Amino acid sequence: MGSPGGNVAELKNPGPRSGTLVSSVDGFAAAKAAGMKIVMVTAYDTWSARLLADTPVDCLLVGDSAMMVVHGEKDTLGATTELMAMHTRAVVRGAPGKFIVADMPFLAARKGESHALDCAATLLRAGAHAVKIEGAQGHTHVIRHLVESGIPVMGHLGLTPQWVRGLGGFKVQARDAAAAGQLREDAAALELAGVFALVLECIPQGLAREVTAAVRVPTIGIGAGAGCDGQVLVLHDMLGLNPDFRPRFARRFAEGAALVRAGAVHFAEAVRSGEFPTEGEGF
Repeated sequence: MGSPGGNVAELKNPGPRSGTLVSSVDGFAAAKAAGMKIVMVTAYDTWSARLLADTPVDCLLVGDSAMMVVHGEKDTLGATTELMAMHTRAVVRGAPGKFIVADMPFLAARKGESHALDCAATLLRAGAHAVKIEGAQGHTHVIRHLVESGIPVMGHLGLTPQWVRGLGGFKVQARDAAAAGQLREDAAALELAGVFALVLECIPQGLAREVTAAVRVPTIGIGAGAGCDGQVLVLHDMLGLNPDFRPRFARRFAEGAALVRAGAVHFAEAVRSGEFPTEGEGF
């Protein structure tokens, strides 16, 4: 998995990834050692991955959030290994030069080492460089087995969407002392199991800073404050493509919905007025 210090030289020469800081598992540790923030964005298909391919975004996450963002489901539980592999292949086609992490779907890490190994192998064969697994308690041995088998694993603590039924909904986690203490223990256990990075989702900012300082692997926050070693956002939230969804932690960096609607209106007007297509736009 590489030493905690990683290869700092990689940060000075990021290669063809248009200013990205990491291009391998070792690069994540190197970014933390150098104090360089890691940038991760979700991607689910070829067209969006192609747009992100030449940006300074370090890493693309093929999240099981595709079930909600792309397929309109109310949670992520319907994702399967085959569906995640399909989305992963699509993203790889659009951004073959990016470091790509694919989510292991619901219960994939809870059915034993053999099942998890098969699932992870399918995602890596689809083109992912690593997999992400939610939670820690009850399956750190599975994560260790994957890592020892040569499969890089990113951990995920805090609001773990696959646990949404047990958590009672999508809400901030680890607010009380007991839950915060458990999260610290889980973070240490995941580091010991060999994860190369750790997503911290929707936890108090102070706790996120504590965990970030306590573990050697980089933390990537979403709704966990600025004290993490990097940040991740869902692409559609970042671009404002869902105007009805405005989570507190997801700043809009573009007004994508307005742009799409304006383009569609302009197209409809051009067709109905006879301005499109012109003679030069035909054969």
